[in-house]
Amino acid sequence: MEQLLERFLSYVAVETQAKPQARQVPSSEGQWTLARQLQEELLALGFVDVTLSDHCCVMGTLPANVDWPTPVIGFISHMDTSPDFTAKHVNPQIIENYRGGDIALGNGNEILSPVMFPVLHKLTGHTLITTDGKTLLGADDKAGIAEIMTAMAQLAASDIPHGAIRVAFTPDEEIGRGTSHFDVEGFAADWAYTVDGSDLGEFEYENFNAASATVKIVGNNVHPGSAKGVMVNALDLANQFHAAVPAREKPQYTEGYEGFYHLHQIKGSVEHAEMLYIIRDFETESFEQRKQTLLQIAAEINKTLHPDCSVSVEITNSYRNMREKVEPFPHIIELALQAMRDCGIEPVVKPIRGGTDGSALSWKGLPCPNLFTGGYNYHGKHEFASLNIMAKSVEVIVRLAELAAQKKG
Repeated sequence: MEQLLERFLSYVAVETQAKPQARQVPSSEGQWTLARQLQEELLALGFVDVTLSDHCCVMGTLPANVDWPTPVIGFISHMDTSPDFTAKHVNPQIIENYRGGDIALGNGNEILSPVMFPVLHKLTGHTLITTDGKTLLGADDKAGIAEIMTAMAQLAASDIPHGAIRVAFTPDEEIGRGTSHFDVEGFAADWAYTVDGSDLGEFEYENFNAASATVKIVGNNVHPGSAKGVMVNALDLANQFHAAVPAREKPQYTEGYEGFYHLHQIKGSVEHAEMLYIIRDFETESFEQRKQTLLQIAAEINKTLHPDCSVSVEITNSYRNMREKVEPFPHIIELALQAMRDCGIEPVVKPIRGGTDGSALSWKGLPCPNLFTGGYNYHGKHEFASLNIMAKSVEVIVRLAELAAQKKG
């Protein structure tokens, strides 16, 4: 665990926050810094075919140590951190043998409390890595990187039988660009696992179908003193539109396999208004129906408007449910579940209420479900990780490599 912690702390020290407004990939210079560091570490471990692409994707191969043909499996994590909260000068705290109760974050008034985050109740005795209350931590997904690298170091230094193993570290996953330049053919794995989950035993091979919707509203502005019968207030139309969206189908009312509409931004004036929604659903049919619902709401409002005023909806698909591309290969799922059980972990199979690089990669032809990391409360100052669970992730990765080598090709 000492090496695992050392790696993790070295990775979170590099500022790699994604920048949504940037046009280039990667969106931030720090991702290049971490990519070069990982490239050097892979070479030092004896990896071959180590590459760093023009768009900051690191790839490498741990050569097989068996003399029979085996599947080539891959492990993937992303280098960037979320733009949702500051990631400058990450200063982790190490809490050894957590005894329960509140954890003070730094010298301020911020605390990490089991009252707000009940998961802490089951982590007594663990070594926890927290923030100082001023930044996010970066466990999403530098915990995954540290776990992959530590597992690869163990395999490289041992006689545990394994086939060729490919690893990749991607940029800009947090802003949806992590796989835009990923060379699936060059990666040349039969299948892979992203290491980008959370709680012990989590295993995910299905995720939301996702789309974004931009609602543009054109009103008519005149002096309010002479507005009767003439003014069409775009902000009123925005309220009317949102009121017609199913009230209980919003993130704060949904869980599990329930989809939602999420209004996350609204701006405007009497003349013009704009609303930004995200649409999420696990099932293709109901996903398409959600898109149609927004279009129908706009159509109904437009029936009441002067031709110079309007409500329009532009929908852009974001990513799709990986289940359709993973389920045809049940051995990928069963191998991961067996690896967890072999490591004394009871698997928790659940859907991802979001997306990962694995969803896009699965649709590009690389089946790629998701493994746990031991990180919690991502994207904010209350983010933390359990070093004990991170170590269990390393065990699972090593065991997966060993099990894959038993599937002689």
